[in-house]
This record gives sequence, C-alpha cells and structure tokens, in this order.
Amino acid sequence: MTDFFWRSLLAIAGFGLAGSFLFLALALVASIRFRRRAGCGKQEACAVPFASLPPVTIFKPVHGMEERLEENLESFFEQDYPGYEIMIGARGEDDPAVCAAEKIRRRHPEIPSRIVFSGPPEWPNAKVFTLDKMIALSANDFFVISDSDVRVEPDFLRSVIPPLLDRRLGLITCLYRGDPASDFWSFLEALGMSVEMPSGVLAADMLEGIRFALGPAVALRRDSLDAIGGIRATRDYYSDDYVLGNKIWAAGYKVRFSHHVIHHVLTPRPFWRTLGDQLRWMKSTRYSRPWGHIGAGLTFSMPFGLLGFFSALVLRRPATGLAFLAAAFLNRVIQSIAIGWWLVGDRRALLFSWLYPLRDLQGFAVWAASFFSHTFYWRGEIYRFTEDGKIVAESRKVSVPSAASMV
Repeated sequence: MTDFFWRSLLAIAGFGLAGSFLFLALALVASIRFRRRAGCGKQEACAVPFASLPPVTIFKPVHGMEERLEENLESFFEQDYPGYEIMIGARGEDDPAVCAAEKIRRRHPEIPSRIVFSGPPEWPNAKVFTLDKMIALSANDFFVISDSDVRVEPDFLRSVIPPLLDRRLGLITCLYRGDPASDFWSFLEALGMSVEMPSGVLAADMLEGIRFALGPAVALRRDSLDAIGGIRATRDYYSDDYVLGNKIWAAGYKVRFSHHVIHHVLTPRPFWRTLGDQLRWMKSTRYSRPWGHIGAGLTFSMPFGLLGFFSALVLRRPATGLAFLAAAFLNRVIQSIAIGWWLVGDRRALLFSWLYPLRDLQGFAVWAASFFSHTFYWRGEIYRFTEDGKIVAESRKVSVPSAASMV
C-alpha cells in the first residue's frame, strides 16, 4: 500500500513535469512568433511619416509616493513624438505624488500637461474613477493609459500609436520586463515579470488570439473606448486592464501586442508585502480567467521535480529522483534565458537564470494560496472579490471630499 502511494505521487510528478515541458515548448514557439511579428510591426510603425502622427493624450493615475516615481513619470515627458499632452490624476492635493509631478512639469514646460484632482473615489476601482475624470477633459482621439510604476523609452509613443491608424485595431498593449529594487524578493518578483508573464500571455495569444490587455501600458482610440460605454465599463473590476481589452475585443475590434517592451519598476518592500502583491495578482487572474488559472498549475516545473525527487527516494530509486529534479531545474533555466533574456531583453534573466527555479517554487505557492481567500490589500486599502469577479471596497482611506478639478 505504501509503495502504491509513492508510485502514484511519482506518476503525478511525471504528468506535471510533462505538462511543464509542453508549456515550455508552447512558450518558445510563441516567442519566435512574436519576434517575427515584432520586426514587421516596428517597420510598419517607422513607415508612418513623423508629421502625420495624430495628437495623443497620456493618462497617468498616481496614488502615493513611490521610489523612482519621478524617473518613471519623466520618461513620458521625453517622448520623440510630434504632439502629445500628459494628464496626471490624483485624488487630492495632499497626495505626495503631486509634488513629484509638479517638479517634472516645471522641468518640461514644452510638454502640455495638467494635474487632475478627482476627489474621493465613488467606484470600487479608484484608478478607473480617476481615469474617467481625466478622459472627459481630453479633446484628442488617441489615448495612452499607463500606471505610475512604468518607465518607457523615448520611442514608446512612436511605437504604439501608428498601428491604431488601422481602424480595425481597437487596442495595443505591451509586454514588460521587471525592473527590480535593491532587495532580493523584489529581484525574484522582477524575474517572474520578465519570464512567466510573457510566457503565459504569448502562449495564450498563439492558441486563441489576444482577448485582453496588460495593465502597465495600453494605447487605444476614443471610438473603441466609446464602443464599450467608456472606461466606466471597467469600474467594478480589479483587473480593469483585462476587462478593458476583453470588452474592446468583444465589441469587434482587434487587440494586439506592440513590439515595444516597457519597464515595470518595482519598489523595495518587506517579504510579506511582496507576497501579498503577488497573491493579489494571482487572485485577479483566478476571477478574470478561471479555467486558465486552474490550468496554470501545470505550467510550473520545480514543484513536480521535487515531488518526483522525494517520491523516487522513498522508492529507493535515487537516479530517477535526480533525473526529475535536474529536468525541472533545466526546464526553468531554459525558460528564463529564452523568454526573459532573448525575448524581452532582461539581462538579469540570463545572468541569474539559475535563480529562476526558486521563483518558480514561489509562484506555485502563491498560485495554490490564491484559492483560499477572497480579500486583498491594494494601496493601503482592503477589497473583496465577489463571485462574479467584481470587487467591493471593505476599507478605504478617508480624504476630504472635493469636486474634480485640475491644475
């Protein structure tokens, strides 16, 4: 009976490891496909005459001061693009991020910009509430929505806007590479952003087409946003980016990845705060793509390698156990180098590919934990997921009410 139990575990480990190798193969093929398309996309974007590029409004919601916030915001003021404006949205004037934004605005008077104060949020998703106030003030038809923890290169707008001249396209979204802070756990998290995130979304794109958006940065037109009822259509969801892309796709528009890879900038945080953030993202995926989230369990490699290793040791088959462990480790190293370095250009994914198996174990633990709770912590506030994937604010910071205004 005991041997049967451990043989069963060894079989499960073999099945799981085979699944992770299948996923790796899909990710590698999807990456080659993306690189080919990205090359064509870059040529098409460069072929659009500089003077004919349409005016753009960049929307940057902020909430609280973050390390490197000034650097992130300033990268949007340094775009090689003929005409654009920047709107920075905050709840109120007491937000410390407003001071950083004001300093950047003074350094770049040549770029039209304003700060919009939305007042206390009236919707579950506070960011979407602020975005709605900003979008109402824009006279342009081409938009970029980007989070405060994003840094871009000077050719960002030049890359993401030209494809939208094709009216069949409704939204452009970007892959991103993790840009860690100085602490170890931030480093591991950044590896995950550079490796597992693009692996998953590109495999999904290859198998069924992209029907969603990635939140750090999206570009879209006014008509595609109006077709879904405006940004307010995403106000009840934490994964407003996923819902935005999905609704635009459902409205009959195409959604596409840009060839431009952006930087997702992390800040130093305690270990438990890092885990909390990752758990929040995993829970959001659980509600936005429930079947895909369950299937994601087979994309991990190291848990099955360890299960096979210990099961084989108990069965007195040490060589088999070591083979399981070595195969799982090699699987993750290949993924780190091929996706993180070769695809998205994160040199850390090459130099520290041997550390990615540890990130794989951490990711599996967070994935498993995502099934046991409905609440999450987000920017100092507590929210709860409902059964239909929407969110409810359970505790929210109190601020002095004020009507929406701008500077």
